[in-house]
Formats: sequence, C-alpha cells, structure tokens
Amino acid sequence: MPVNDTYSPYDPNRDNRARSRDGSGANRTALVIHTIADIAAAFLGLWILLYLLEANQGNVFVGFVHGMADWLAGWSQDIFTMDVESLRVFLNYGLPAVIYLLLGHGIAARVRRL
Repeated sequence: MPVNDTYSPYDPNRDNRARSRDGSGANRTALVIHTIADIAAAFLGLWILLYLLEANQGNVFVGFVHGMADWLAGWSQDIFTMDVESLRVFLNYGLPAVIYLLLGHGIAARVRRL
C-alpha cells in the first residue's frame, strides 16, 4: 500500500450511513424527471411528424408510436376541433408535448435547487 494513501475502507471515523450533502441525489432525481418529460414530448412530436408525413398506419412502429401518443395525450384529446385534420392533430398532440416539457423542466429545475 502506498505511504500517502489516505483511503481506508475500515476507517472508524467514517460514517457510511451519513447522507450526502453535495446534492447528487437531487441532481439524479431532476435528471430522471427531465428525461421522462423529454421522452413523453418526443413520442408526441414523433406522432405528429408521422401523421403529417402520412406514414403507413398499418406499420407496427407507427402503431406503437400512435398508441403511446394517444395514451400521453388522452387528457387533451378534442380540445381543438378544427375542420382541417392535420391542424387538429398538430394542436391536440402538440399542446400536451409543450405542457410536458414546461412542467418537466420546471419541476426538474425546482428539484435541483433543493
């Protein structure tokens, strides 16, 4: 063992159960919240893109993205009832995407300050 090595796994003065005060737990929690909000918004944005590009609705991937987007935006369906179908899809799925981003990033910023 090197002479100047101060690490000792059996240091009696070291409390292994002590809570870390460097904020790493809060940063990890904020990162998780931030990431979940980004993923939710990505699914909604991807569905808008696939719909506007007229992707094959019978495709398994397109069906999965549509199902996830419907689940994520279920609370906001038919807020906007436009005659133009593409504008209706854009607004009814875009609004929840923006709200998820704003709430997720806002909550994450608040958690980081703890």
